[in-house]
Amino acid sequence: MKKTIYFLAIMLLILSCQTKKKTDAVQVEQQPVNYLKESKEAFNERMEWWRKARFGMFIHWGVYSVPAGIYKDKQVNGIGEWIMQNGQIPVKEYEAFAKQFNPEKFNADAWAKTMKEAGMKYVVITSKHHDGFGLWDSKVSNYDIVDFAPYGKDILKALSEACKKYDIKFGLYHSIMDWHHEDAQKYSYLKDDPNKRENNSENFSNYLENYMKPQIKELIDNYAPSIMWFDGEWVEEFTHDQGKELYQYVRSLKPDILINNRVDKGRQGMQGMNKKDSDYAGDFGTPEQEILETAADTDWESCMTMNDTWGYKKNDHNWKSTEVLIHNLIDVTAKGGNYLLNVGPTSEGIIPEPSVQRLKNMGTWLKTNGMAIYKTERLQKNYKQGDHIRFTKKKGSHDFYAMTLKKPEATFTLKNLKPKAGSSIYLIGNETKLQWEFVEDEGIKITIPKILLNTWNENSFAWTFHIQGEEI
Repeated sequence: MKKTIYFLAIMLLILSCQTKKKTDAVQVEQQPVNYLKESKEAFNERMEWWRKARFGMFIHWGVYSVPAGIYKDKQVNGIGEWIMQNGQIPVKEYEAFAKQFNPEKFNADAWAKTMKEAGMKYVVITSKHHDGFGLWDSKVSNYDIVDFAPYGKDILKALSEACKKYDIKFGLYHSIMDWHHEDAQKYSYLKDDPNKRENNSENFSNYLENYMKPQIKELIDNYAPSIMWFDGEWVEEFTHDQGKELYQYVRSLKPDILINNRVDKGRQGMQGMNKKDSDYAGDFGTPEQEILETAADTDWESCMTMNDTWGYKKNDHNWKSTEVLIHNLIDVTAKGGNYLLNVGPTSEGIIPEPSVQRLKNMGTWLKTNGMAIYKTERLQKNYKQGDHIRFTKKKGSHDFYAMTLKKPEATFTLKNLKPKAGSSIYLIGNETKLQWEFVEDEGIKITIPKILLNTWNENSFAWTFHIQGEEI
């Protein structure tokens, strides 16, 4: 009998230990991951594809492409996608433009193919800009392309599927600010009652929790974006704590997603980089319409337009040249950043021809010179030499690239590199081995034959030299 009691006691003890272990395991599993405390190794792994990509397309597209900069037969100053605010257009009047938004010429496959041929590796498109109109079939609201506009088709679904076909990473821009939602409206002229009190924090919190977050969940669940690119974080009602919580929320839905720093309140003006002595959330900085003056140790992406506006504006013909765009890409890459170049399609769904032509030219240049852009890193000491030479380095190798933004002289001197003894130096796209010598305190002196120099023309834009060696 004593043996039986002893045996039962032992069994109960074992079962008790097993139950405790299971309970402890469940408790461990239920502990939420703090994505704001991510390890450096995990962060680097998550950012790897983006750092290799270097070049992406930004797309600003929505209802604002219908008025295209014109309201009541007058041109509205400012960028195209801000016409609702700059033109002080009431909600009901702006909704009339939404009823006209019918992009029957939109071709998702053609758009994705344009990105591919331009050498772009990812895209970020406006799921919802400040005007509150969605380009997907939202179940949270009917103010979208499927339910409110005559088009009736899901733009984001079509484009995300086309991007998969062409191996383009798909990303979504989403505005924290919303001029259409009654709890997020900031400007009194938008309200039915002009004397109605301005928005307050309680209203905005309701919008954030019960409208914006459910829409973000729809976007992530339906399209599995690789990037969430936020904007409009500057509104007073949106707080730093809400920014950190929003970052945590988005990562909880898709842990490997990348999120820009406008998810929080940290960026400093249009330079777009976070204050260094802070705990602001966000994976990369977002300089807008400018390139950092010097190289940076943190991840960043310069977003820029091809003309003067993001959303389509019919009278904006101030197009940057292909040369400027390629030189921008080179400069950004040499400084360790990415270049997110914008297109603003028409209300019909057409990317303007000047944009398409420039993208084709960039793609042609990249087919030859892309090895100096993709999968590269900046030099640790000197990313440039003077105003017209930029350097990059293939990650994990001794392969360096020197890009000259103007036609070189017959003797081309590079000061920041020392070639490997006995190695060959080439002009990318030409198989001729170039003669060179290395002179201490002067650098590499590369001799370029006249016959090769004579091939430089208006479509050269920049030449790239490949050097094996080390940085000095």
